[in-house]
Amino acid sequence: MTDLRLSSAALLGSGLSQAELLDLAAVARRAAEAGGAKLRQHFGRLERIREKSRAGDLVTEADEAAEVAVLAVLEAATPGLGILAEESGRRPGTGELEWCVDPLDGTTNYAHGFPFFATSVGLTWQGLPLLGALALPALDQFFWAAAGQGAWCNDRPLAISRCDQLAKSLLATGFAYDRCSRLDNNYAEFAWFTHRSHGVRRAGAAAVDLAYVAAGRLDGYWERGLSPWDLAAGIVLVEEAGGIVSDYAGQRLNPTDGRLIACAPGLHQALINDLAACEPLRGASYGAAELDGIAV
Repeated sequence: MTDLRLSSAALLGSGLSQAELLDLAAVARRAAEAGGAKLRQHFGRLERIREKSRAGDLVTEADEAAEVAVLAVLEAATPGLGILAEESGRRPGTGELEWCVDPLDGTTNYAHGFPFFATSVGLTWQGLPLLGALALPALDQFFWAAAGQGAWCNDRPLAISRCDQLAKSLLATGFAYDRCSRLDNNYAEFAWFTHRSHGVRRAGAAAVDLAYVAAGRLDGYWERGLSPWDLAAGIVLVEEAGGIVSDYAGQRLNPTDGRLIACAPGLHQALINDLAACEPLRGASYGAAELDGIAV
């Protein structure tokens, strides 16, 4: 089987030594901790919640404060590296390493006081995830991983689930902001897997879902419509914990494609097969009347 691990390819291509990798992982951890501290400070005390360009895509002063804190750490420690941050966009650097920052993954949860959110900081080489750190301040959990260094939560090593039967699995997914305007919206897939597993959870923070797959708390996860900053840290966590990350067809993931499977190895083929089985079902539960006037 072809090696699907993006973090292994990134480490090989980057030419970083293990010492250099660990130094950069330490920077990512400090940056995620700084962002998480800002989220903790603002949680339950928000004064401004507004929508960005898409309906339901929220941003708050906590997103902005956490991003400022994260970028301050990254710019001080690695001034030559590029940065791709959700709120402020891309800042080109020299070379092919780039920080990928989501200051508040799960903004809608955060705005409603639901404690499933995180600051996510990943490092990529030519867009391939290399290492990452994730701070979950409301749950007092801190995850980090780096290629060849394992995956960790609160200094304990993580291991992927051993589940190899879809019928006995607990899965997770999510729905993109464009779910109301297109038939390819993950609703059919959600219903399909809900009836073929112990259940599907939709908690609303992709990076945290990936971390929970790495920790074996979830057996598998799939989603569409994701951005690189949603994925960079979580992909490394899953791979270093012994899991598989791929596209829907089971091939090596392109992180800019926005669709991925992340799961225990024993579930990978089942998820591929069942996602393919959902193709003709998309939109079947939503007739012309419900979709009248919606661009698809």
